[in-house]
Amino acid sequence: MEYHIKDLRLAEQGRLRIEWAEWEMPVLRQIRERMAQERPLEGWRIGACLHVTTETANLMRTLKAGGAQVALCASNPLSTQDDVAAALVEEGIPVFALRGEDRETYYRHIHAVLDTRPQITMDDGADLVSTLHSQRREILEGVVGGTEETTTGVIRLRAMAADGALMYPIIAVNDA
Repeated sequence: MEYHIKDLRLAEQGRLRIEWAEWEMPVLRQIRERMAQERPLEGWRIGACLHVTTETANLMRTLKAGGAQVALCASNPLSTQDDVAAALVEEGIPVFALRGEDRETYYRHIHAVLDTRPQITMDDGADLVSTLHSQRREILEGVVGGTEETTTGVIRLRAMAADGALMYPIIAVNDA
């Protein structure tokens, strides 16, 4: 499994923080338990460009429990929690994120997630979707849908849609 994080030795600290956050997210914990039994995402590949935090970690763990193959990169290098990234890697989730990473590394990480050929995208700011459409068009055919968290990202995606450039449906989570 490929990944690019600061230090795998931070995993134990990250695991403890993820578990603590899980107790503050009882509904997601129940969803994860059900998804682990039913495995509704078996065989699906999900590429996520989100804040690498304990909350996102619990979402990624839930998707994986449901059978998905998940890959995660940071949507904002300044919010990346390096210990959380390490813990997710130890759980078998490819993570490409470094707190404070430079612009070149940021986009290299987006490409690493796109290298997994996601069928579903999860984005925060539309950089993953924008890069997919502008630089990785060869994998667009396999993408069936996605989500976008931010108002800024939704504005970017609506502009793409108005230009006829958005090639798959995306749910605006902020509007849901």
